[in-house]
Amino acid sequence: MNAQTEFRAIAGPVGALEVAVDRPAQARADGGVAVIAHPHPLFGGTLHNKVVQTLARAFVQQGWVSVRFHFRGVGGSAGVHDHGVGEVDDMLAVVAAVGGAGPLALAGFSFGGYVAAAAAVRLWEQRPAQALALVAPAASRFVLPPLPAELQARTLVVHGEVDDTVPLAAVLDWARPQSLPVTVLPGGEHFFHGRLPLLKSLVVRHLRAL
Repeated sequence: MNAQTEFRAIAGPVGALEVAVDRPAQARADGGVAVIAHPHPLFGGTLHNKVVQTLARAFVQQGWVSVRFHFRGVGGSAGVHDHGVGEVDDMLAVVAAVGGAGPLALAGFSFGGYVAAAAAVRLWEQRPAQALALVAPAASRFVLPPLPAELQARTLVVHGEVDDTVPLAAVLDWARPQSLPVTVLPGGEHFFHGRLPLLKSLVVRHLRAL
C-alpha cells in the first residue's frame, strides 16, 4: 500500500500465508488490529486489490494496524484454492498470528466479505470483533451466515446499486431477516470505480461511531 508496508509470512493451516501489515502514524492506545480479506482468487483477487487497499487506508487513518493477507494459493501463500472453506481457516490463522490482544476488526470485499462474515461468526464466542466491514459481500455465490445481534450493531455493509457481479437483491435477501442496514451507493458497481474515496469515508465514519 505504501513504502512502509511490511510483508512477511506466518504459519497457516496448509503452509505459509503471506501478510502485509500497515501501521498508523498514531496507533490506538488499545492496540486495535484490522484483518482484511481480498476478493476471489480464481478471478484475480489479491491483497493488492484497490477496494482492499481502500479498506486498509480507512482503518489506518483511524489508528488501527491493518493486516491484509493472501489466501492459500495466492501470491506467496502456500496451498490451493478451497472454495471458501479453507479460506475461512486462513483468516482465522491470520487473526491468531497477528491479531494482537486488543480490539479486533474484520473486513472483506466480495468473496473476502463472505470469508470475513464467516470468520466473525466463528470467532464470536472467544474473540468478538469490535467492527465488521463487508463491501459487496458475495451473497449470491456463498451462504453468508446470520450475524449475532450484538455484532450487527457493529457491522457496516456497503453495496453498489448496479453491481452485476453480486446483485444487490442477494445482499438484501441476506440482510432483511436480520434487519441489518445496507448502505447502497447509487450507480455504484462491483469494483466501486470512481467511488473509492466515498467508500473510504463511509468506513471511517462507521469506525468513528463505534
